[in-house]
Amino acid sequence: MTRQGLSLPMLRDILMTVALFWAFVTPVHAQTNITATLAAESQTPKTGTTVLLAIDMQPKPGWHGYWRNPGDAGVGISLNWTLPAGATLGPMRWPVPEKLVVAGLMNHVFNGDHALLLPVAIPKGLAPGSRLPIRAEAQWLACTDKICVPERGTLSLDLTVGDGAVTPTDRARFDAWRAKLALPLGGQALFQRDGTRVRIAVPLPASVSATDPWFFAETEDAIAYAAPQKAERVGDKLIVETEAKGSAADRLTGVLATGDGRGFEISAMPGVVPALQDDSGFTTILAALAGAILGGLLLNIMPCVFPVISLKAMSLARAGGDERAAKREALAYTGGVMLTCLALGGLLLGLRAGGATVGWAFQLQEPRVILLLLLLVTAVALNLAHVFHLRGFGGGEALAGKDGAAGSFWTGVLAAFVATPCTGPFMAAALGAALVLPLPAALAIFAGLGFGLALPFLMIGFVPALRRRMPKPGAWMARFQLVLSIPMFLTALALGWLLWRQTGTSGLVLGAVAAAILAIALWGIGRRQATGKSAALFGASLLAASLAVVALTPASLLATQKATSVAGEAFSETKLASLRAKGTPVFLYFTADWCLTCKVNEKAAIEREEVTRAFEKAGVVVMIGDWTNADPAISRFLEARGRSGVPLYLFYPKGSADPTELPQVLTPSMLTALAR
Repeated sequence: MTRQGLSLPMLRDILMTVALFWAFVTPVHAQTNITATLAAESQTPKTGTTVLLAIDMQPKPGWHGYWRNPGDAGVGISLNWTLPAGATLGPMRWPVPEKLVVAGLMNHVFNGDHALLLPVAIPKGLAPGSRLPIRAEAQWLACTDKICVPERGTLSLDLTVGDGAVTPTDRARFDAWRAKLALPLGGQALFQRDGTRVRIAVPLPASVSATDPWFFAETEDAIAYAAPQKAERVGDKLIVETEAKGSAADRLTGVLATGDGRGFEISAMPGVVPALQDDSGFTTILAALAGAILGGLLLNIMPCVFPVISLKAMSLARAGGDERAAKREALAYTGGVMLTCLALGGLLLGLRAGGATVGWAFQLQEPRVILLLLLLVTAVALNLAHVFHLRGFGGGEALAGKDGAAGSFWTGVLAAFVATPCTGPFMAAALGAALVLPLPAALAIFAGLGFGLALPFLMIGFVPALRRRMPKPGAWMARFQLVLSIPMFLTALALGWLLWRQTGTSGLVLGAVAAAILAIALWGIGRRQATGKSAALFGASLLAASLAVVALTPASLLATQKATSVAGEAFSETKLASLRAKGTPVFLYFTADWCLTCKVNEKAAIEREEVTRAFEKAGVVVMIGDWTNADPAISRFLEARGRSGVPLYLFYPKGSADPTELPQVLTPSMLTALAR
């Protein structure tokens, strides 16, 4: 049977008819390839409450079942319920499906054990001990990649009205099922249909990982299921483009799978969605590369970079008419800069591929790197201040001599390394693009950043007219060198402050002591150099000792302290109940990194200084529920509040009153008023 002979809707109708026929003629006790059972989170639900049911589907190895929209072929589960009088069922929630292509047909399937969850509302006024029989006549299709077998069975469950208790075993089982559900996305998606193409814009911040994203459409016949899908980041949106099908719909629903079994429920409305670039993304790559070069060029005026390139520029000016020497030093410096940027960029991409959520200047999140950089910048500042002479960098007496290609290369490494904490215009967008582009294009952007940083020095080396326009060497260069030491000393202070912010007093004391010892040792080297004695062995020993201090420092002295803008406690139902029992006012909010509304509220209202002061004065405890990754405890709490997504803001006033649910758009005045 081919797609040319039968349309896909006809094929699915035939499969459904065959499935229903065999379901009625197949004995109920026949062996099934997918075992289906009905379970409840509580065996003794309270009257007037809601209990969660699960249809536990367990396929045999090699067999699969189908999602609510099975795709080009297949049949989803069909249920005919018999419930106690007055009981009502809520909407069914599904795990994130998987793709299965057979003979060119796209199937939306579940290859392993999975559970379909749905709430049932228990009627009010029932006496404890009342029996609650729940029955469902179920029909489903079990398939391999070669055959399909229609199956059916009666799902039955008898509950008893009671205290609503949940056993630890049932809690763990349902929590595991909740963790596999598609999460509700707290933002409005849009879609636009242009002829035979449809584009869907999903609000998803760039910090949220999406490996091999795929949109599973619940709206039938809106897209060609088996058609390729292209996905591209545009700011804080993920845009998916694929082939349209059928007539235009007024709403497009489905699940955006983001990898590793995770996904988000999408309900898209018609709107304007920007077009994607061509398959090569050539325009995007060129724009990002230009931004990286321009951003790297602007890094040269940063306080910690400018002194380095200034001295190297003057060393090129000394070369005067020695064209070969000038070009050799310029190329060596450029090589050091670009190789360092490529190394840092490659390491960054590798860490992100391994699941780490890191960004540019990620190395500054490691206190040991900050300590090493502090010692390095301190040494450079002391060199510029004439405390000692470092031949190859261009200080002191070396200003009158040639530094050579090796010195230029390592100066380039230093310039690139100390420039990495900085981002600015053009650079941020370029590096953001590098994190989502293919590996070769991403590395090209990091190389472009290094090229932009090295460009002024490269031009001085290759354009004799620029060298001739530079001031002639003289005594003023030594005085200028002293001036350049000032921003380097300020950079060292900034690194000390950063070390204190990350590790507290212990890290700051360690850094200050290490820098002081290094300064004394370098002063000693300078004294030997002033008397004409060699300090090479002393300098090598000092370098080895400095590296040893950084590497062998006990972890306890450099333990990072988690810094948060708002002093808050991680969400815990037990802790919340304890605080309420004491009459402590609590501001509880649920957030996620992929929720744009949440992030805006945090920056515009929750993390404001006046709000923090008001909460502290009133003794309000801030409790934060982070739902960036599926958290069963948070899912349960949201379900109990009748919510399926974030944000959710609750304020528990002093005493035992019920919480006040706040609107989804917060203002500082709203929160300070609550505290008062």
